[in-house]
This record gives sequence, structure tokens and C-alpha cells, in this order.
Amino acid sequence: MNDAIGPAAPPEGARLRALRDEFPILAHSNYLNSCSLGALSRRAEGRLGEFLGRWHTMGASAWYEHWLGALDELRGRMERFFGAEAGEVALSPSTSVALASIAESIDWDARPRVVTTELDFPTLVYQFRARPEVEVVVLRSEDGLGVEPAQFAEVVDERTALIATSHVQFMTGYRQDLEALGRIAREAGALTLIDGYQGAGQVVTHPRDEGVDVYTSGPLKWLCGGPGLSYLWVRRELVPELTPRLVSWFGVRDPFRFDPGAVELRDDARRFEMGTPALATVHTALGAQELLDEVGIEAIEARNRDLTERLVRALRGGGFEPRVPGDPARRSAIVTVPHPDPTGAVAALAARGIIVDARPGIVRFSPHFYNTVDEVEGAAAALGLTL
Repeated sequence: MNDAIGPAAPPEGARLRALRDEFPILAHSNYLNSCSLGALSRRAEGRLGEFLGRWHTMGASAWYEHWLGALDELRGRMERFFGAEAGEVALSPSTSVALASIAESIDWDARPRVVTTELDFPTLVYQFRARPEVEVVVLRSEDGLGVEPAQFAEVVDERTALIATSHVQFMTGYRQDLEALGRIAREAGALTLIDGYQGAGQVVTHPRDEGVDVYTSGPLKWLCGGPGLSYLWVRRELVPELTPRLVSWFGVRDPFRFDPGAVELRDDARRFEMGTPALATVHTALGAQELLDEVGIEAIEARNRDLTERLVRALRGGGFEPRVPGDPARRSAIVTVPHPDPTGAVAALAARGIIVDARPGIVRFSPHFYNTVDEVEGAAAALGLTL
């Protein structure tokens, strides 16, 4: 990779052009849909090619000489990315599985309540709705964008096991105050379980520093590594208190003994791992994470903040009312716009080479660090032609 791409500042000029060359989709599309699927980089594709080549030439022996090491490399990269300690990150097939692993580790008899919100992605809420022993408290949003920490504080009590909510809301882009939520939970003796799939990769994410207990994310979206994998961060001090009832051979201390006797779980977050990981995605995720780490998450967040504010101004200038939090600190790179025909608008934009997404009643934009000012402003202008 050209040394012009580095972590010192948000990518601009020659640095941005070199970075954009890493993502082939940008050569023919104005791609503003990273919150659905991050763009595939040449770096990620190259790692995938290495994996396939070893599969062709080495077969199963590649497990011992390369692929187990790739799993360790990815865990380590994600621990550094999260500002975490060694042993705090596990690999999981999906966020749904990661959430279930934690939900099956909670003593619901002692604390039967979970506090979540109406804005959270359904997978998060489903984990607890499906358990009749759990009392699910769903907080309503007063403005349709977010839920304030004070609303959590009103209902979190000694019966609460978890605050379970998102880092960034998928429909509104609202960025939650994780420090405040962590503090509210600790004061009541509860835990915080954060779905960070829409957060990690677009904003700085250090769950330990922010005082939360469990954080899930994955490479599908802003981390640009593809589907079939999730990351589960668990605060090291909490691990011994959580005994999963969903277990696999990857979660025990010595999996290659193949011992069907007593289950001896690992003493780190890998006790929550659920079997053989998807190696293809492990490799694309490694390539993507290597690239993102070179750019730097602080630079990525700064770039995304600038693109988001320019997009919001352009949409307002075109007569739209984007649904974004009034406080810029609570905004992210997800910008939604009410539209009478979201699906039709998305199709019309796609015909112009502009890739965005639709959700009920809204068109959803999600620029990322590899996009340009011209792209976000041009997309806003093109949306006006769909009315």
C-alpha cells in the first residue's frame, strides 16, 4: 500500500485518490450504502485469494500452518481496534449467535428484566422476547430519533439484568451515549450489552473505556470485510461470571484433545465461540481491517463527520428534511430522508449509478471515508429529481 495512506489525518487529495483505488466499486458507482454492506477492497480480495490458494495447494494441512494463525491474527487486530485487553474478543458466526451466547449465560432468576428500545434492530429484541422468563421493557423514543439516557435511568433497577441496546441506531443514525448507559447500569448492579454492528468502523469504539460490559460488531458493514462473521467483546473481569449454555468445541480449553468428558471452558472470551469460523470471511475481514487500521479510526470518524454534515446541508438546501439528531455529537454517517416512494427513489438513483437503500418511509444514505464531497452533494441533488 502506498505510504500516502496513513493515520495522521482524514484522507484528502492524493491520499484519498490512492485510497479510492483500493475499492473497485467506486470506479463505476457512487456507493453510499456502507451501512448495508461495506465496499470490498483489493486488500481484502487479496487475502481471500491467499486463502483459496492454500486450500488448493495444502488442503487441510493449511489449518495448522496458516489458518489457525489467521484466527489469532484477527482476534488480536480487533482487540487493538477496540482498545481491549488480550483475550477479550471472540469470533462468532453472526451477531444473532453472539447475542444468544450472552443471553444463555445470564441468571434470569436473579434479575429477570432487560431494558431496550423501540429503535433497536429486531434481532437484539428477539433474543429476549423469545424467553418467557424475561421481562422486556421497551423504551419509546420521544422524537423518533433516539432515547435519552434519562429514560433508561427511570426504569433500570435492582431487577434489571441488562441494558441491551445499539451503539448507533440503524434507522436514524442516532449515536448513543455509551458512557452514560454504562454508568446507569453499574449503579443498579446491571450489565450493558451493546449491539455495535452500525457503530464499529465508522466511529471510534473503545467499549472498555466507555464502561460497557459486552459489545458485538462484525465486518459486514463499516468494517468492509463481508458477511458470515461477528466479533464479541466481553470485559475480561466479567468472563468468569458468564457460563454459556450454548457451547462448542472451539470454546473449551483444549479442543484438539477431542475429549467428550466434562466441559472445561476457556477462561477468556473465546468460551463464547461457536464452532469453526467462516474462513473465507476471516480472510477478507483481515485484509479490510489491515487497511482500516492504516487509515486510522480517528481519521475515518473525522472524515465521516465532514461528509455527513455536507450531506445534511445539501439535502436541506434541496428542500428535504433529513431525520438526524439535533445535537451533532449524537449523529453518525447514517442519514435518513422521508420520501413518499423510498423504493422507487432508490431504483431511480441506482439508474444514475448512485447506490443507497430504502427502509419503510425513508431513503437511507450512509457515506464512508472513501466517498467524496462531490458524491454526497451529487446524491442529494439527484434525490430531488425523484419527486
